[in-house]
Amino acid sequence: MGHFTTGDGTRLYYKDWGSGTPVVFTHSWSLSSEMWNYQMAHLADRGLRCIAYDRRGHGRSEQPWGGYDFDTLSDDLAALMEHLDLTEVTLVGHSTGTGEVARYLTRHGSARVAKVVLVSTLTPLLRQAPDYPEGVPGSVFDEMRARIGTDLPGWVDEIAGPFFGAGTPGVTVSQSLVDWSVWDTRAVCVPAMLGLSRTMSETDFREELTRVTVPTLVVHGGADAFNPVDLCGRGTAKLVPGSVLKVYEDGPHGLHLTHMDQLNADLWEFITGDAPGPGIAAEPSEA
Repeated sequence: MGHFTTGDGTRLYYKDWGSGTPVVFTHSWSLSSEMWNYQMAHLADRGLRCIAYDRRGHGRSEQPWGGYDFDTLSDDLAALMEHLDLTEVTLVGHSTGTGEVARYLTRHGSARVAKVVLVSTLTPLLRQAPDYPEGVPGSVFDEMRARIGTDLPGWVDEIAGPFFGAGTPGVTVSQSLVDWSVWDTRAVCVPAMLGLSRTMSETDFREELTRVTVPTLVVHGGADAFNPVDLCGRGTAKLVPGSVLKVYEDGPHGLHLTHMDQLNADLWEFITGDAPGPGIAAEPSEA
């Protein structure tokens, strides 16, 4: 465990477990690198080097006033890669973290990157636009920001159930794991939440995704209430050349806990080329 300093002088926390081929994890909006504990422990125990960091404004990292745009966030990821001099990396992002991964590839190139995994992705574009009527209406994000700006803990408590698919058939996660995740959100600062709410909802990755040249796995829940699978999972897989989409039936947004074993197996298979995880149907990209 340690810290590194970004180009604008922000000090960010990271943890580095195991040895072998490196895997770098970027976390969801409002959570921290703690969300990846069970994926990192599983893969590190099997001979991979697993690294995760807390985004600026989150977890144990510093909380600057600004820098909550994908250019700056991808520069932060690049600073970590350079600090540790990583090569042949598999980048694994969840939700907002997928935007960091996509922007890193188009802004910094793929010289250090071997493969990419996008979990519960927010790409290609969440918010509705004149040429994108299938997107989520802007009023949804306006209402969310109003709630975050006055009662962030209350908003987190309200969305915790849908985040982990409460009441969805076949989806079970202990209340203790949900409570642990809610606790993790308490360390995020309000400027980060408000800044990222615009960044993650309004950034258009449609053209960028067509320029991704490394092998890409898209993993998405079929019942994701935040980033709908047709809009985001299938929308992304159609744009990334040669990508493969795996949809977890009835899976919610928080697949890292609700479908822990399934996701761990898929990550291992994709990174190492070993036997596939059980019972997951792949949907090839149309790109």
